[in-house]
Amino acid sequence: MTESVKELDQRNLSQLLAAVGRDRDIEAFEELFKYYGPKVRAYMAKLARDGQAAEELMQETMLAVWNKAEQFDPTRGNVSSWIFTIARNQRIDAFRRERRPAFDPSDPAFVPDDVPPADVEFEGRQEADRLRRAMETLPPEQLELLKMSFYREASHSTIAAELGLPMGTVKSRIRLAFAKLRAALEERA
Repeated sequence: MTESVKELDQRNLSQLLAAVGRDRDIEAFEELFKYYGPKVRAYMAKLARDGQAAEELMQETMLAVWNKAEQFDPTRGNVSSWIFTIARNQRIDAFRRERRPAFDPSDPAFVPDDVPPADVEFEGRQEADRLRRAMETLPPEQLELLKMSFYREASHSTIAAELGLPMGTVKSRIRLAFAKLRAALEERA
């Protein structure tokens, strides 16, 4: 590639980028870097207003050009548009990283819930066992209604329609089941 950087035209730039994408041609990439590096840096300096950030963004842009060169399609646009689109996206990503709040390990969203003490957990299991045993004493039709109402969260009208029972019967059976559960739990307390 003996042409000077200033003599490169769009056709040659496309060929250089194609060589980078197809063959990972380092010399072709050097030509692209010499041509576009200063332009991208100037563009980034204008956007970032920080020379160091502009240099870093230019480096990231050119690295992305190296990594994505095989994705360039000359039928969809020219090399300059493609590279400056990558540059713009790099700047947007950098801007978002700057705006992202710092990680706060004491943020309640990141603090795990307290594990209940063993005695509280044990008491909870005992209560669940008492309730299960009390439910086993219910007649099957009342137990079925409770399960439908509280585990499946079905409305009384849905339960009545599914079982072909009058609404009053469903409500009275659920009320009786509660009364029996309350009495059984008070007995064992």
